[in-house]
Amino acid sequence: MIVRIVVDIIQAYIVLLFVRLILSWFPVDPWSSWARVIGALARITDPVLTPIRRILPPLRVGGMGIDLSPIVLFLALEVVLNILQFH
Repeated sequence: MIVRIVVDIIQAYIVLLFVRLILSWFPVDPWSSWARVIGALARITDPVLTPIRRILPPLRVGGMGIDLSPIVLFLALEVVLNILQFH
């Protein structure tokens, strides 16, 4: 029962993280309602992403940097889900 709740929470977090990543690709007016949505998603996802970003800096490709922390977090959450679901 508790494992199922934890799995559901992790799956919901993965969805929120994915939505935040997709929305970050598009420019947003800081005064729009979308900016509030993105800000709320950032407040939910940044506490987990920030420590990963400290350990793994952005990958420099040409003049831009690619943030690999979401990929690391997705992989880690999938590992945790697999462990929890097969117990």
